[in-house]
Formats: sequence, structure tokens, C-alpha cells
Amino acid sequence: MALFEVPGWSVPTAPVSKLAQSTSKKRKRPAGQDADKMQSIEVNLDKLMQKLGSVGKPQEDKQGPKKKKKNHGTTTEAKVEHATSHKRKEKVSYPLGGSIKGGAAEQSVKGSRKSEQQSQNVSPTVNEVSGLTRLQKGMKESLDGARFRWINELLYKSDSSEAVRMMKEDPAVFHDYHSGFRHQVQSWPSNPVSHYISRLSSYPQNTIIADLGCGDATLARGLLPKKLRVLSFDLISDGAYIVAADICSHVPLPGSEPSSSQMSEGEAQVVDVVVCALSLMGTNWPVCIREAWRVLKPGGELKIAEVASRFTDVDEFNDHNSHFTLFDFKKVARTSRTDKEWSIVISNGGVLKPCEYKRR
Repeated sequence: MALFEVPGWSVPTAPVSKLAQSTSKKRKRPAGQDADKMQSIEVNLDKLMQKLGSVGKPQEDKQGPKKKKKNHGTTTEAKVEHATSHKRKEKVSYPLGGSIKGGAAEQSVKGSRKSEQQSQNVSPTVNEVSGLTRLQKGMKESLDGARFRWINELLYKSDSSEAVRMMKEDPAVFHDYHSGFRHQVQSWPSNPVSHYISRLSSYPQNTIIADLGCGDATLARGLLPKKLRVLSFDLISDGAYIVAADICSHVPLPGSEPSSSQMSEGEAQVVDVVVCALSLMGTNWPVCIREAWRVLKPGGELKIAEVASRFTDVDEFNDHNSHFTLFDFKKVARTSRTDKEWSIVISNGGVLKPCEYKRR
């Protein structure tokens, strides 16, 4: 007797598992469809790998827009990856005449974009010539100004022999001083050297002029085209215009002083005009005046320009303004003087105060 066999009921004798399989209403795909699905996945993966390998090659999509397909399982993930790869390819920029492949393309492009952004973010205050910003340029000018004032004070408050020693030990001091001097000239209402260029231009051709303390030989450069002969002297030679000399000790030019108590103008002089434009520096500056007398021809001219604030007592002068005092002297005969008399003259150098620039 079958299990659960009761009157009025019949129970099939087939196994329950087989009965359940035979009575299931769920539709099953044929086995052939699963094989087609796997083949489709393999094809899509091949296409994806080809697309990834071609990143960096500018190619136009000639196939046009593709039709939308239903998403099935892993096929959806493959299409998402393909779309992401396509978007990245559109954003890549390529250099002219070349191509970039793979991840190197993105790194190179990012590097170029970064450099472009840096170049665009460069401060407009950068000085293209010197490479300094406005702040750096201002700081450099302050340092240069401080160095100029330091050198200037040494030159005015020490003997000229000390200046010679300093220049020989460090020739850059001469350049730094005159660089700062040119900067100071820009703020002056007038330049005595320009005044003398204008005044001396009317002198006869072949007039011989000695510029004592010439700086960068501006006077010679301005007068040589006028057929005037200018002999320039300063502590450092430039190998062209300037002859190295300590003008407050000895000027290397011919000329003599009186050798007796009789009035004389000396002998063998060749210079018609001596110019001292802001050059009476050092505590022994009166020796420069003595040397100017020695090298001048009889009746020769001595022209001096100095900062007005240096003078403690001025009885007579020819021309002046708020900044400078100009003197014109003419050589006359005199008698000889002893070394003791000259030492007294030199000791009176305090009639000219040192030229000191205000500290900032």
C-alpha cells in the first residue's frame, strides 16, 4: 500500500524531485544561448582592450552613434569601461607632429598643463631683464645705496692713500661707488659735468683739459667729438679713457713749481684747463689744488664744482644753486713755499666738510 493512500485520494508514485522538475513553470533558455553569451563577452573584452591600447591616437569615429543595446550582466560593465576610456581620449591634447601612447600620454599632458598654469601665474611685477620682482629690486637698490654711502663716507673722511689701498684690494669698490653715484645724479636738478661739457664746447680745438677725479670719464666722452683733448685721471684705470692716479698726491703730467723766492709760474706745463667736478675728496684734498697749479700753463684755468653744503665759508663765487657751488680760477705767479708752509695749508682742509648723504 502506497504511503498516504487513503480512500478517496490517489497519490502518484513518481519521486517528488522528478515531479517538481516536470511541473515547474519557469522558462529555461536553451544551452546554445549560454555559449553565445560567453562569446559575446569575449568579443566585447577584445574590443575594450583594443580601445585601451589605442588611447593617445587621435582617431575620428567614422561609425557614427551606436544603437543602444540591452544590458546583460557583465556586458554592462564592459560598456561602462569603454565609455570612460572614450571620454578620457577626448580630453587629451596632443603635441604637434607627434603621438603619445598609453598612460604616458596623460602624465605628459598633465605636466604640460602644469607648466602652462605656472607660466600664466607668473607675477607681472617680475623684471624680465634682471629677473627680480619689484620687492627684490627695491631691496637691492637699498643695499646698493647703503654700500654707496659707506664708501662715500670713507673717501671723504680718510686720506687719499687709504682710498688707493682700498681700491687696490677690491677694485669692485670703484665700480660700486660710481654706480651709486650715477643713481644719485638722477635726483639732482643739474649735473656739474653737463655744465662743463656745455661751457667747454666753445673752447678752441686742441685745447688740453685735465679732468682730475673723472669718475667714468663723462667729460672726455662729451668733449672728444668737439676736437678737444681731455686727459682723465682717477684711482682706477678703465684701459681706455682713464689714467690711474692719486690726484691728491701726484698727477702724472709735466710741470714744475717755483724753485726760489722770486715770482714764477713754473715750467714745462701742457694743460690749458683743469676741471675738478665733485672730486675734492679726502682729508688731503688741498694737495690736488697744488697739483692743478703745477700742471697748468701760465694763465691756465682751474674750474671747481662742489656741493654747496660742504662750504663753511664762501667769500666769492661765480655761480651757484641750491646744490652746487662753481668756482673759476686763473693761474698767477707765486713764490716757492717750504714743506712746513704746505703742511699748514693742508691742515686747513676743514674749510670743506665731508659730503654725507642722509641715512634712510
